[in-house]
Amino acid sequence: MKYPEYFPLLRFENNTTDLPFRIIRFRWTEGAIKMHNEVPHMQDYIELIWITNGNGKLTVDLKEFTLTENSLCCITPGQVHQLKGNDQLEGYLFLFTASFLYKNDHEFDPMHHSGFFDTFSKSNNIKIEKDISTEMYEITRKMMKECDNGYLFKAEILRRYFKIFLIYLTRQFPDVLKTTLQSRNIELAEKFKSLLEKNFITLKKVIDYAQLLSVTPNYLNEIVKKITGYPASHHIRQRVVLEAKRQAAYSDICMKEVAWQLGFSDIAHFSKFFKNTTGVNFSDFKKECHIMPS
Repeated sequence: MKYPEYFPLLRFENNTTDLPFRIIRFRWTEGAIKMHNEVPHMQDYIELIWITNGNGKLTVDLKEFTLTENSLCCITPGQVHQLKGNDQLEGYLFLFTASFLYKNDHEFDPMHHSGFFDTFSKSNNIKIEKDISTEMYEITRKMMKECDNGYLFKAEILRRYFKIFLIYLTRQFPDVLKTTLQSRNIELAEKFKSLLEKNFITLKKVIDYAQLLSVTPNYLNEIVKKITGYPASHHIRQRVVLEAKRQAAYSDICMKEVAWQLGFSDIAHFSKFFKNTTGVNFSDFKKECHIMPS
């Protein structure tokens, strides 16, 4: 994926090991997490934020969420986000790559194929039940201890501990894991979303993605709607509009430039597309949401 140049991009770094997984216990007053969130930014890794005390505000792609004690949110690669907190804010950060969680693609992973992680990653403010949070804390403590040692099979142990951590979270989404019978449909939907993320600027029709996936456009729309609640066409429009909104809010470029960068040769076509999809015209949206510092 090519990340926009107008946002700071943080890449995964681990100074102590090549392992693509880290746990950081933070306190807002210590300053490091404040510096990390001085401006809206994006990352090339997944970040879970677990608030154990205090309150905060998390903005993810222009949507704001209030975080309180025992709430947890997920930031996925490419999302523009910023966290702000009070002096009592503290908790844990879990930083990892998708390849760490699903290292062996040939293995059938029920948590992955059930669609749980996809559902979870779109839930930016999960309130964790007290009894489950106790179990999650114990697993977190074990993971932090494992991170500090140099024993053999460290990565495998951490991967399994972390999956147990996530499985405790699944107990707050009981309906998501009822069955894995839809694994093929889920796989198709995931492949579509992956292709969309890479090609939304150049490919804007369902038939384009259907051809890449060797299915008919109607079938692709049907399966994606069954898995996500919306047809493929909806996801295509929303992904293009999200990028337009990001540029409107976080950059000073004009509508003509935005249209050109998103693959629209006709500015009138882009203007109509934006209005039909969002319900407001681009200029009004930019006036209301533009938050770049002067």
